[in-house]
Amino acid sequence: MTEIKPLNWQPVPGIGYSVVRRADGGMHYTFADLSEATVKHWQEFSHKHLDDADRLTRNLYDLRKVQHVSEAAINTAIEVNSDPAARNIRLAVLVANEEVADAIRKIAALTLTPASAAIKIFTDMSEAENWLSRPLDQIA
Repeated sequence: MTEIKPLNWQPVPGIGYSVVRRADGGMHYTFADLSEATVKHWQEFSHKHLDDADRLTRNLYDLRKVQHVSEAAINTAIEVNSDPAARNIRLAVLVANEEVADAIRKIAALTLTPASAAIKIFTDMSEAENWLSRPLDQIA
């Protein structure tokens, strides 16, 4: 059995997201906001985890509390998703509104390469989990 690497996550005052390790070894992020401080912290945390990404991973981003995604946040997500290590990630994104879904579509479209994460948008947690639970070679 493959050992799950440590999360090395500590809550930080003023940061609008939290993260826990999923049972499958991936991460479950929950965002309350996408402020500049939140996005910067997420970017640094994500790069640390991408530095030693060595296997296929299933991540869930819950953005249902987020009402707007700034251009700066979109650009940061494009930069992170362009990291070659992101190719090892299947990413389900939960959204509550069309504006956020459109921002995620923009990120996915601008990073659609074999070196980027596979991203799919959901409004229902069960559907997101069902997609994430599929064998990692079945992304569509």
